[in-house]
Amino acid sequence: MAMSVAVACERNGGHPAPGVRGGAGAPVPVVVGRAVRQPIPIELRAVGSVEALATVSVRARVSGEIKRVHFKEGSEVKQGALLFTIDPRPFQVALAEAEARLARDRVLLEQAKTELQRYADLVKQEYVTRQQFDQAQANVAALTASVQVDTAAVDNAELQLDYASIKAPISGRTGSLLVNAGNIVGPADAKPLVVILQTRPVYVQFTVPGRQLADIRAAVAEHKLQVAVRPSGQAATAPLLGQLEFVDNAVDRASGSIALKAQFDNADGALWPGQFVDVVLALGEQTDAVVVPTAAVQTGQQGSFVYVVSAGQTAQLRPVTVGRSVDGLTAIERGIEPDETVVVDGQLRLIPGALIAVKSASSRP
Repeated sequence: MAMSVAVACERNGGHPAPGVRGGAGAPVPVVVGRAVRQPIPIELRAVGSVEALATVSVRARVSGEIKRVHFKEGSEVKQGALLFTIDPRPFQVALAEAEARLARDRVLLEQAKTELQRYADLVKQEYVTRQQFDQAQANVAALTASVQVDTAAVDNAELQLDYASIKAPISGRTGSLLVNAGNIVGPADAKPLVVILQTRPVYVQFTVPGRQLADIRAAVAEHKLQVAVRPSGQAATAPLLGQLEFVDNAVDRASGSIALKAQFDNADGALWPGQFVDVVLALGEQTDAVVVPTAAVQTGQQGSFVYVVSAGQTAQLRPVTVGRSVDGLTAIERGIEPDETVVVDGQLRLIPGALIAVKSASSRP
């Protein structure tokens, strides 16, 4: 500290530097703030991206011509809403044939059962042979099996007809219409008809350094962790709040980071799949931190320091150990005591021991 003053005097022809106690210069105007003891949130910050909760590629399950598209591309659809109609006539014909075969075989089965009952009485009186009675039993069994096959065929025909009406498997927003009405489609097609993204709720995926994993796991064991996001570049907007839902089961070896996901209701649709967002993960709170305005903390060759205003209105350089910074406040782990006054602006003109004139007080602590 004494060496700095000596160098300053030497550069001014052997006279004390302006602003230094005993010098002829005017005091240096500065803005000051105050160190206070207050709670400070423990947060992790990252950049994340929005992901749809579910992505479904809608495809045809039967072959045929698309007769009608029932939605507008890019619109919201509800689960079960009709999206496409494939020409239903071939499936209606197949269903009618299956129902006719079922009806015929049911009539034949009833007739065979009646004949079997009559043969059961006649065989006791030996009016028919045992072989004829066995044949009647076989006819009933065969027709019973035929009715079962016909019933399955009717069920399948009804299912194929139902597949001709393609419905939304989930609620969400549709993408571009990939196949227009008039095209022939089928289950073997590589291209889907449309892709639906479920965005209410929605995920935000982000990564944090793997060294934070222990803190995250400890916090998760105590309570649900809140996550706040804002679209990147929109710091003035109110944050959207969600909850941490997923911590990956391994740290990425290449990057040393761990992947996490938070879920958001997204009721107003503010979050859009693929969008980049600024993420703040709240782990808890440090209740007894000594904090100063972040602008008060300077960095030199020896590390971080703060100019403290002494009782004689001079600047005292104080080395500090810096903790976390949140919302314009920085926690000081060592070097500053509560209620000390620190210089927030004007440090570039200061040297240790310089006289100061308080220009204004920072609105921050």
